[in-house]
Amino acid sequence: MATANLSAKKRVAVGKGVARKLRTAGEVPAIIYGHGREPQALSLNTFDLEKMLSKISYRTTVIELDVEGAMARTLIREIQRHAFKRHVLHVDFQELVAGEKVTVKVPLVFVGTPDGVRVGGGILETAMRELTLTCDPADIPNHIDVEVTPLTIGHSLHVSDLKIPAGVLVLDDANATVCLVAVPKAVVEVVAEEGATTAAEPEVIRKAKADEEAAEGDAKAK
Repeated sequence: MATANLSAKKRVAVGKGVARKLRTAGEVPAIIYGHGREPQALSLNTFDLEKMLSKISYRTTVIELDVEGAMARTLIREIQRHAFKRHVLHVDFQELVAGEKVTVKVPLVFVGTPDGVRVGGGILETAMRELTLTCDPADIPNHIDVEVTPLTIGHSLHVSDLKIPAGVLVLDDANATVCLVAVPKAVVEVVAEEGATTAAEPEVIRKAKADEEAAEGDAKAK
C-alpha cells in the first residue's frame, strides 16, 4: 500500500463563484465524505496538490489528509480537470473506515516480451489496462503484474490467469481477455491474397474448357 500526505482547510462557503475565487487565489476546492460522516467542503493548496499528484498513482494511494490538525485516511475518488488546460478544478476524497473494504481500480503492468512477438513477429494486443478490486485499504496493490513472456501467436491471457495478492477480490469477469498475441497484419494480408488467387483459378479453368468445346463444335460444323 502506497501512502502520501496532504494538508487541507475547511471551508463553509460553496458554489461556483466561491470555487472560481479559490482557484484565482491558488487553491483547489475539494470535498471529503465517507461512512458515518457528513460531507465537508475543503480547500487545497494548488502547488502542494499538483506536486503530490506528480509523484503518485492517486487511484491506489492512501492519502493521509491533515484537515486543520485532524487526520483522516482517504482515497481520492475523483479529480476534475479543465478540458484544455488540464489543471485541477475539484477533488473528491473518501474517508477510509477501519475494517471496511474499498473498491479500487488498479493498473496492469505487462512484464516481458511474448515469445510470439520475439520469435514469430506477432503483435501483443491488450484488451484490459486495469482491474477492479475490492480489499482492505492496507492491502491495496500499487499494480498487478501480467507475465506475457510465454505467450505464443494465437494465445491469450484471461483474468483468471493473473496472480492476485492474498486478501484481494477481483470484481472483473474471470473469463475476460486481458491480452493476446495476434498474427502480424502483413501475414494476414498475404494469406487473404493467396486465398483470392486460389478462388479465381476455377474460373480460368472453366473458361478454357468452354473455349475448347466451342472450338470442337466449329470443327464438326465444317
